[in-house]
Amino acid sequence: MIAVGLRELKNKLSEYVRRVREGEEVLVTDRGEVVAELRPPSRSVESPAHPGLTRLIQQGKARMGAPNSADLYPRLKALLPEGSSLRLLSDERAEDR
Repeated sequence: MIAVGLRELKNKLSEYVRRVREGEEVLVTDRGEVVAELRPPSRSVESPAHPGLTRLIQQGKARMGAPNSADLYPRLKALLPEGSSLRLLSDERAEDR
């Protein structure tokens, strides 16, 4: 995420629109204060469950990460042989009776 002043944005608008199209987010400042954000339209910062996070994003102090995908994480090998959990639960339940 980059910050750009109003004058520079006006003078190089095409460049910043190209950067946004490529996925970059741009904060627009006026006298050092963030007054607007430019981002690709498909991304949303609405997070009603976390209004504090939304506020930090709007202030330029945080940014949303990419959506999570299970494909990003390697599949771990099983620590116990197949059926071990069921057998342990059955044994535990039998002891409780």
